[in-house]
Parts: sequence; structure tokens; C-alpha cells
Amino acid sequence: MNSGIENPAEGLVGHETVTRQETDSMGSISIPADCYYGAQTARSLIHFSIGSERMPLEVIRALALLKKAAALVNRELGVLSGEKAGWIAAAADEILAGRFDHEFPLRVWQTGSGTQSNMNCNEVIAGRANELAGRERGGKVPIHPNDDVNRSQSSNDAFPSAMHLAVALALHQKFHPELDKMVDCLRRRSQEFAGIIKIGRTHLMDAVPLTLGQEFGGYVGQLELTLADLRDRMAPLLGLAIGGTAVGTGLNAPAGFGERVSAKLAEWTGLPFFSAPNKFAALASHEPLLSVSSSLRNLAASLLKLANDIRWMGSGPRCGLAELLLPENEPGSSIMPGKVNPTQSEALAMVCIQVMGADAAVGFAGSQGNFELNVFKPMIVFNVLNSIRLLGDSCRFFRTYCLEGLRPNLEVLRSEVERSLMLVTALTPRLGYDRSAKIAQQAYREHKTIREVCVSDGHLSAQEFDALVRPEEMVGDGWQG
Repeated sequence: MNSGIENPAEGLVGHETVTRQETDSMGSISIPADCYYGAQTARSLIHFSIGSERMPLEVIRALALLKKAAALVNRELGVLSGEKAGWIAAAADEILAGRFDHEFPLRVWQTGSGTQSNMNCNEVIAGRANELAGRERGGKVPIHPNDDVNRSQSSNDAFPSAMHLAVALALHQKFHPELDKMVDCLRRRSQEFAGIIKIGRTHLMDAVPLTLGQEFGGYVGQLELTLADLRDRMAPLLGLAIGGTAVGTGLNAPAGFGERVSAKLAEWTGLPFFSAPNKFAALASHEPLLSVSSSLRNLAASLLKLANDIRWMGSGPRCGLAELLLPENEPGSSIMPGKVNPTQSEALAMVCIQVMGADAAVGFAGSQGNFELNVFKPMIVFNVLNSIRLLGDSCRFFRTYCLEGLRPNLEVLRSEVERSLMLVTALTPRLGYDRSAKIAQQAYREHKTIREVCVSDGHLSAQEFDALVRPEEMVGDGWQG
């Protein structure tokens, strides 16, 4: 479908209307004169001006890193001159430094193989390399986007390799460190709250006591479990499709090309990337990314419980639970003066729900491989990277503006323990279940404490009750941070 943009120069805000002509196998097309990209990028801008979601820069930089490695390996294998490889590598380095982010305007919603984004990268590298070689910006001489930048590759192996590179690096460099800080913060708060007794709740109803530290220790355990799972699922991501070319056979790639490119990427990134042993699977399916997405969903489930528990415990300040005093970051209402809301919990909860929905989309997209190629690749990598970014950002803000500053409301916590009906559980070994249940029911009806009913009705003396019902001895060990 034509978007109505007849000239790419008219569809890009901020570009001069001066154009140059570029050609591809479809013929000639006008390109904004100051752009490095070429004809295939321009055609994609016309035919796929869908939505506002651009191909993530993580994917673009992964492609640039891949193109640099490919050029150097092609030089080593004697299929590309040292001079051309040098220009390509220099242009790729500039992309990696963020110099040309504006040169990658293509939408996620494009060809399902990612071919147009692969060619966008090829064209920008070639356009800049030709300028470095003393020629005009853009064009195909002396560096051709297909013959030189894309040599020994196909979009079908380059793009999935970039998908794995982008996701693995996003997890390793930013996401895991951020989530580790979250766990460390929760562990520290758990230790700080170790001596604070509170009433537990099951089914949203009063239960026996535990410590606030034990409750926070539960959050630590949840996150540690899901983060360990996520780290385990990184291993298959390190296998790269590069070297499989169009359908997995490696046609037009020199022997050892995929192994050498993977080795360079491993050296540069510090992650043990390797050439995927089954290139047919690497092109046609995306189980490693589906696995990461499902682990992100599991993490979102753990974080959603944390966010909801915190906002429940912080509810009030006078007509809710009010067990926690949450940081007051900003006004909570445009009509009710003085109102403050648990906004960090709400933001984190929304992100978690978004991630769960994205995982459903990724799972369905991953099931749509046909024969030798899955053609839902841009959608898969966009959603996985977006989930990583959203979870990482929200955890950083939730930790900084909520967890670090929240305080226990000791007066409320102490009062709840004293008034709890479930303290009667400590009496069942002495009085039995049925008798203890009647005491709890009477205390509830008469708005009394368990102690008051026991003493007034002669079930136990005050001294006997105090000896049997000791909340600090009811909490056990549970978890030690």
C-alpha cells in the first residue's frame, strides 16, 4: 500500500528538499541529498510508513558491529580488499558511536525478514564509506552496499544474528546490572526490617504473624529465581545464524566465515558468541528469543506482585492498611489537595502487564515460521527489546523513588499484631481447634482482643496467655537474608 509519500524527502521532517538520484533493481528514486542511505531505504519509507515505532537502535548498532566483523573476515579470507574493508569498518564505527542515528528511520512494520533494515545499514555504511574514500556521499562506488558491505551475507542470516546480538548485549550490559541492584536493595531492606513483627495475610485476610523482613525476603527469593532463569536462557542467544546466508546452506559465503565472524564478535563484546551449529533452525525459528521473552514475562509476574503488595501496604494514610509510609514524590490529585499516590507501584504494574502482553505477541510470531524462514523477525526483536527496556527502566525508578525511601509504620504494625484474631492459632495446642475458633469468633463479634476474651471468660489467666502467645516466637526463621 502506498502511504501517499511520493518522495522520501517530503516524508522526513528537517531534511532539505534538495535531492539526488539513487538506483536499485527497481529503477531510480529521489533521495534527500544530505542522507547517506540509498534507494531501498527510500522505497521502504514510501511503502511502510506504518505507525511510529522505528527499528530499535540496539538492532541497528548490532548490524553495524556485524558488518564491521564481516568486512574484516572477508579481508582475511581474500574476498574483499584491505582498503574496502577499512572504509567499511570506519563507517561502521561511526554508526556504533551514534553519529548517524537519524539515518535509520525505518519502521518495525516492514518486510518480516528485516531485509529493509539490513539494506538501510548496508546503504548508510556504503554511503559514508564512499565519502571517506573521497567520493560523493551515498552511491555505490567504490563501496557497493550489496557487493561489498553485504558480501558473504544475506539479510536472512545477518538480521537474526543482529537480533541475538542486540538482545544479548541489552541483557548483559544494562538489564542484569539494574535488576541486581533491585535485588540488593530488597535484600538490604529485608535485613533492616528483620526485627519488625507484622500480621501476615492469606486470601487477603488476617493470618499469623511474620516479620516485615521475611516478607521482603520473599520478594528477594522470587526475583532471584526468575533472574537465574533469565541468565540461563541467555546461552542459546549466543549462537549466531551468520554464515547460513539465504536458506541455511551457506551459499556464497566462504568456508569458516560464520565461525570467524562469531569469534570477532565474542572478542569485541566479551560474550562467548559462536556460530550456530544448525543454520536452518537459526533462520526458520526463534526459540531462543521466545525463551527469553517468556522469562521476562515470569519476571514481570514477580515484579507485579511486589508492586501490588507495596501499594496495598502503603494504602491510606488513614483509611487503608498504612503499614508502609511511601515516599511522597509528587501531588496525587488535581482536585484533592494533599493527596499522594503510590505512582511508582502503578507505573511498574503497567509495565509488567505490557510485558505479559508482548510475550503473547512474541510467542504467536515465533510460531509463524514457514519452511526456511520466519518472517516476523522485526516484531519479535522489537517486543523483546522493548520489554527489556521497560522492565529495566521501571525497576531503576521503583528502586530509587520507592524502595529506597519507604519506611515501616511501626505504630500501625504493632497495633495490628495486638488486635489480630489469628493470634489464637498459638492457643490450639493447649485449647484445641474448636475452642480456639469460638474464642476468635467471640472476639470478632464483641470487638475485643483474643487476650481480653481468654482472660474475661476464664479460658486462661493473663500470665498463661502471655506465656503462650508470644508473636516474636511465632515468626520462626523462614528466610535469612
